[in-house]
Amino acid sequence: MSRRCELTGKGPMTGNNVSHANNKTRRRFLPNLNDVSLRSEALGRNIKLRISASALRSVDHRGGLDKFLEKAKDAELSETALKVKKEIAKAQASA
Repeated sequence: MSRRCELTGKGPMTGNNVSHANNKTRRRFLPNLNDVSLRSEALGRNIKLRISASALRSVDHRGGLDKFLEKAKDAELSETALKVKKEIAKAQASA
């Protein structure tokens, strides 16, 4: 399982640990990932995703998973999120 947010594409970054003596060693900054179940109103079911805490706030801010995926760029989404986005678009078109 990769350390990458399924909705925003946010992944690990690199930087330096800097000691009091100003010694520098390489380190990784990992994203704050959480396993969550988000409710899709169009599909009427929950979808399990591994997303960052900031992405979860963005989903809440935009008004839910359906509206977030509607505006999201396909390049940033994971394969799972892309499938869900297409299912939601199909469900909304038929409704």
